[in-house]
Amino acid sequence: MSAFLSSSTTLPFIALLAAVFLLALSFIIRRRTGVPEGKIIYADPGFWGRAEKPLYDSALGLTGKPDYLVKKKGQLIPVEVKSMWAPPAPYDSHRLQLGAYCLLVESSFGRRPAYGLLRYRNRTFRIPFTPEFEQEVLEVIEDIRSHKDMDEVCRSHEQPARCARCGYRHRCNQRL
Repeated sequence: MSAFLSSSTTLPFIALLAAVFLLALSFIIRRRTGVPEGKIIYADPGFWGRAEKPLYDSALGLTGKPDYLVKKKGQLIPVEVKSMWAPPAPYDSHRLQLGAYCLLVESSFGRRPAYGLLRYRNRTFRIPFTPEFEQEVLEVIEDIRSHKDMDEVCRSHEQPARCARCGYRHRCNQRL
C-alpha cells in the first residue's frame, strides 16, 4: 500500500487529474462565452490584461476592436459579445458593428471573413459577411461621415429604451 502512495506515482496522477479538470473548465468557459472552437488570436476584454491594439483601415478611416478574433481552419472569425439577453433578431446596430469588424479584419489581415458571430447571454447569431451586407455597412459608414461636419444631427428615437439609458441624456435637447 505504501508503494501506491509514493510520490513517484502520486504526483503524475495528481497532474493528470489537474490537466483533465483544466481541460473541462476551458471547455465550459468557451461554451459560456460563445467563442467558437479555434485559436483565439485577438481578445479585447479588459480582464485579459493589456488591451489589444485596435484594427485600423486608413482607406475607410475606420478603427475598431472586436471582442475576439478566432482562427479556425484558416478562417478568421470576428466575435462580438453583448451582455444582454438575445433579441428575436440581432439589432441593426449590432449587425453593423460586426460588419465593420469584418471589414477591418479583411483590411488588417488580408483575409475576408465568411461570417462573424454576435454572442448574447443566451444565444449566438452567425451573420454571413456577404457582398450585400458589406455594401450596407459601407453605406452606413458613408452616411455617418456625411453627417460628421453638420452643426446639428437629429437623434434616432426608434428605440426609446436606448434613449432612456443614454449617457448623454442629461445634455440632450432631443431626449424622450
